[in-house]
Amino acid sequence: MTGTIAVLGLGEAGSALARDLVAAGAVVRGYDPAVAAAKGVVATGSEAEAAEGADLVLSVNSSAAAVGALEAGLAGLKTGAAWADLNTASPGTKRKLADIAAGHGVPFTDIAIMAPVPGRGLRVPMLATGVAAETVATTLNSFGAAVEVMAGDAGLAAERKLLRSVFFKGMSAAVVEALTAARAAGCEDWLRKIIVDELTSANAATVDRLVDGSVKHAVRRTSEMAAATEMLRELDVRADVASAARDQLAHIADTQDCQQS
Repeated sequence: MTGTIAVLGLGEAGSALARDLVAAGAVVRGYDPAVAAAKGVVATGSEAEAAEGADLVLSVNSSAAAVGALEAGLAGLKTGAAWADLNTASPGTKRKLADIAAGHGVPFTDIAIMAPVPGRGLRVPMLATGVAAETVATTLNSFGAAVEVMAGDAGLAAERKLLRSVFFKGMSAAVVEALTAARAAGCEDWLRKIIVDELTSANAATVDRLVDGSVKHAVRRTSEMAAATEMLRELDVRADVASAARDQLAHIADTQDCQQS
């Protein structure tokens, strides 16, 4: 399979994708103001230069740079070339990018990278939405990628990824905070085993129990997490998650009071 693909952003993810595309036979034009292009990638001096002659542009830099990269790259795009934004940005930012692209007649897709890229490279699971999702997925999958298409507008893929992130990153934060506190209290191994046992035995009923329990026992759990927050401070450990849980439970309890009054 042949084709020319521009990769904007040659950090950890961008470099891995570019490397695998080159290995699969694509001509890859890369640009990153801070990172040198790897062997096999055609180095360029700007977004517009990277986009010149490309059939597809992959923007893999950062949410903050996504709009600027698109606006800078438009000058180099040939007619019919598609733009795919792979940055972890909000759905609103993805919709803004789609609007900018549509205003210039550029087919656009929002692609969410759904797992860590290191170790997977181009085969990392990806989800695509937007007007160019099908076309871009077909192109990337022909080089060995794993892009799934979901019907709908740009922003929906980002929404799915970030909803997942609320859970996974929130859970990670809770585990880190709890183990840090347990270490300070001298019982890290004990708590680590509890966490492992809970995660390995989780099922659909676990999710229902977590949600229903928070609602049913909001008042009692608010006091419990207030005590936990105080304990962490006594241990000289940041109580970011514990205090957030306390505040969320208090809000649930207040909402219930308002509904009953």
